[in-house]
Amino acid sequence: MTARVEQRVRHRRRVTKRRAAIGGVAALGLSGAALVTTTMLSSAGAASAWPTATGSKAVPSTIPVSGTYDGKLKKFYGSGELGTDSQDEDQGPLFELADGATLKNVIIGTPGTDGVHCLGSCTLQNVWWLDVGEDAASFKGKSSSAVYKVYGGGAKNADDKVLQFNGAGKLVVSKFQVENSGKLVRSCGNCKTQYQRTIIINDVDVTAPLKAIVGVNSNYGDTASLRRVRIHGDSGKKIKTCVRFQGNNTGKEPTELGTGPDGTSCRFTASDISYE
Repeated sequence: MTARVEQRVRHRRRVTKRRAAIGGVAALGLSGAALVTTTMLSSAGAASAWPTATGSKAVPSTIPVSGTYDGKLKKFYGSGELGTDSQDEDQGPLFELADGATLKNVIIGTPGTDGVHCLGSCTLQNVWWLDVGEDAASFKGKSSSAVYKVYGGGAKNADDKVLQFNGAGKLVVSKFQVENSGKLVRSCGNCKTQYQRTIIINDVDVTAPLKAIVGVNSNYGDTASLRRVRIHGDSGKKIKTCVRFQGNNTGKEPTELGTGPDGTSCRFTASDISYE
């Protein structure tokens, strides 16, 4: 084989491999943007570094989201009517997601007001709260089939709850991190309308100080399953893992019944929690 012929053969092999790779991506239905998102997801999540904002955007009124809203890692903060930094239960959110909507690649700065509201099933992907206002996110769907997914991201400095579960359905939190806050997840203890709620917390990092990882209402049939939870900076094991409450629909403060795994409301074992 001459040098020129050998060169042509090598060129054809490279082209064939390149076409095969492109064909494989096409077969999976992945566009270039999807590949970028997939790469971002693989690097986001539990114990990942907090992102640097690519820019900032003031939000004077709630942004409605249907479909997918990609914030491209800009920092959003409240202004005007949303410019307060109080713990008022009735303040508006920065984002309000319709049933089935996705919010991704967003940094919520200060003031964060009432963060994000999901009116039905939703996905929060790679969303970061620098300084939680009243709540980071509230889940308000009324259907028992609603599923709320929090994948990646993190939250800091919540005086009370980070994720407030007021509605019906299932909340799945994975590859998330929380620090210097009250509770990571709380099933509403005194909402006027109560539901049986399912909570799954998997592959998350919790950094002290924190009061509790999750709170559920045993009397309404709530369940919380914890897997691969890593607790940092709590050598004295003061952070409560799963707290069981006697919930009500009268607005009164719910009564704490106990804490730790019980096999019914709080479903995990000692091996599911590690102290680092």
